[in-house]
Amino acid sequence: MNNVFHRDARIEPPIAVGGEGAYLIDREGRRYLDASGGAAVSCLGHGHRAVINAIKAQADKLAYAHTAFFSSEPAEALAEYLVQASSHAFERVYFVSGGSEGVEAALKLARQYFLETGEPDRELFIGRRQSYHGNTLGALAVGGNAWRRAQFAPLLMNVEHIAPCYAYRDRKEGESKADYGLRVANELEETLLRVGPHRVIAFVAETVVGATLGAVPAVPGYFKRLRNICDRHGILLILDEVMCGMGRTGTLFAYEQEGIVPDMLVIAKGLGGGYQPIGATLVSKKIFAAIHGGSGFFQHGHTYLGHPMACAAALAVQHTIRDQHLLNNVMVQGGALQAALTMKFLDHPHVGDVRGRGLFIGIELVKDRATQATFEPALKVFQHVKREAMARGLLCYPMGGGVDGKHGDHILLAPPYIIDSNHVAEIVDKLSLAIGAALARAC
Repeated sequence: MNNVFHRDARIEPPIAVGGEGAYLIDREGRRYLDASGGAAVSCLGHGHRAVINAIKAQADKLAYAHTAFFSSEPAEALAEYLVQASSHAFERVYFVSGGSEGVEAALKLARQYFLETGEPDRELFIGRRQSYHGNTLGALAVGGNAWRRAQFAPLLMNVEHIAPCYAYRDRKEGESKADYGLRVANELEETLLRVGPHRVIAFVAETVVGATLGAVPAVPGYFKRLRNICDRHGILLILDEVMCGMGRTGTLFAYEQEGIVPDMLVIAKGLGGGYQPIGATLVSKKIFAAIHGGSGFFQHGHTYLGHPMACAAALAVQHTIRDQHLLNNVMVQGGALQAALTMKFLDHPHVGDVRGRGLFIGIELVKDRATQATFEPALKVFQHVKREAMARGLLCYPMGGGVDGKHGDHILLAPPYIIDSNHVAEIVDKLSLAIGAALARAC
């Protein structure tokens, strides 16, 4: 008998009992190379002693103190570390327990910012189609993941959505990357002018699109154009780096590679590496100043925000990434993994695209490489890939519906920052076998 309400009520998953480095181990003793870090979470892998010791040490001192009464030393230290790591692009850090909570906090804070500054008519957010910002109602509303939104649509607030920057499918023949980026970025301004820029609070986007599209980076210049549009119309830019941030793309913050700074940044998964539930919303000086100089109180909160043990774990994770120079390894092994996958699937008739940055890589599967035609959704190719990979001791993150919420299959890879060349070879070999077996089974 199992009393756990699992994600899929029809499936009893294997029981994980241990982890060593890049591998997870189930109750039967099977080992799985965690090539997706769960959901791009386990950036240091499993069983990292420095992080575990930091959690134990904090538990010995202080496990919990409600933030209505106290701050804590780990929260203060982690906030200072993050602000300094951003070169003081941000003024304050609001800690939560995960990515969805971080996005919710950003949305509420953005609305309150305009109330504090005397623009109460601003009530609308703009997001992107085929994006994902979390499963709470506000985060789900600004996201554009059609499959996740569908059954809850009557409960969601009204949000405008523009096109993603998805060059593999949407760039026109003969159109340069720069021209394509300007074209899709300009949809933001067109939408602003249509709905009235005085009504818009913020534009919300993933810096590198995660699971919904499969590690899709923007073309050069795209985000600079968006930043310019936001500034010209006085709206905020909120970037979601829950999945792509904290070193995943090779720099601590993914926005660094775009040459811009957002007004608010949401981080989570790689912040604590899965050792404790934690997320954060990083807030610019002007936003904090509006609250501090206005009502003085952010009308929001959660019981476990700023949790001392979570902050202690995250600080140990971040110190490890810095002290062991793991961002260098992300770039080296990420480049090696992407190159190896590109070479392995160079002539594969059903692999349309290999893309990504650092150790954040997507593989798009297609029915026909030449036409980019997708498999029929009923085949559920992505689910077959997941099962075949697990059967071979490999964990990856396949998803369907990447093209329009219904069609399209892709695989997301986000292995720990500690992997080496042997792990790269194992990922490529096992994934190739899994894809072959999945396509044979599905088709």
